[in-house]
Amino acid sequence: MAPALKIRELVDATGALAAVSLRLATGGALELTRGEDAVALPSRALEAVMARYGVPFDPEAAISVEGTLALGNGRTLRHVRHVAGYDVIARDYLVYEGPGAEPLCAMSATVARGLEHLADVARGRAAGP
Repeated sequence: MAPALKIRELVDATGALAAVSLRLATGGALELTRGEDAVALPSRALEAVMARYGVPFDPEAAISVEGTLALGNGRTLRHVRHVAGYDVIARDYLVYEGPGAEPLCAMSATVARGLEHLADVARGRAAGP
């Protein structure tokens, strides 16, 4: 099984913790996974969500890297944790880096929800009318 990067954790209908992750499938497609369920995302979905919600990443920010996923073609996605000076609880962010572009950062829950929505649309289109 391909390595996965956890981007969100939630409580499912049974009350158990469920991880939402991204992984590269055979052929390079990006898949969103939750448990055993995996859905191929539309091409460039991650880039579109990061362009919509991301802001320039501050390389001076005090972060801890929780995980990294190499996306191919010089692109990476990092899950980082940051505690701002006025916060007591760390917040999770995703940092997207691509060649020739400024790294973008967005809250991981926001990115995950955007990708989950796109996965739901892709699943609906695959099921047909």
